[in-house]
Amino acid sequence: MAALQKEVRIVAGAGDASVTPGIEAGVVDLRFRALVGEAGWARLPEAVQRRFSRRLAPGDVAFYVGEVLETRLSRLGRVLSFLSRAIGAPLPLDDATGGGATVAVMENEGLGGQSWTRTYARAGRFPQVIHSAKCFSGPTGLEEHVGGGVGMALSVGEEGGALAFRSAGYFFSAGRIRISLPRLLTPGDMEIVHEDEGGGAFLFKLTLRHAWLGVLVKQTARFRDA
Repeated sequence: MAALQKEVRIVAGAGDASVTPGIEAGVVDLRFRALVGEAGWARLPEAVQRRFSRRLAPGDVAFYVGEVLETRLSRLGRVLSFLSRAIGAPLPLDDATGGGATVAVMENEGLGGQSWTRTYARAGRFPQVIHSAKCFSGPTGLEEHVGGGVGMALSVGEEGGALAFRSAGYFFSAGRIRISLPRLLTPGDMEIVHEDEGGGAFLFKLTLRHAWLGVLVKQTARFRDA
């Protein structure tokens, strides 16, 4: 697992088929590929492979622009989203259709992974900005930290030609202290799907589903390579 926590650089000749087309040979990030596995990775569209193989140098930003197609919050989902403001508001705050959205991804060596910033326009109000960090560590090899010491382990794999991230346990961490949260104290199962549409466009699908309370949050947005 330690190999996933550092940059992977490969040198390939023109005839090396292991390098995803469109990625500069010699600077390829293999961390997501290693987590997905070779068989699953080969089933992903080339565009998805390219997005998740790009090694970002310090100061580089991978930027995507798009719009929210749908956001739905149940009553309890609204309560949860409101309460989550205490840790940086990692969930959508409003039911909405339409409205501009952006995603910015940067390498963050200090956190052992990548910083992700999503911005959503809100009519008549300041945009909502969601910060998180994907760190290549933990029992599954990938964790998402959302703020306030709260995070979740993620499993990642290919499902029907899409890249799917699923929660595999929540935790609280502060310095060297790390506590796994009992399932009863968690908001439910998180699913995030990256589904390519071709032509440089892809869908971002987020679903938070509680075992007893059903779907609390559901959001679909379309983004394009900038």
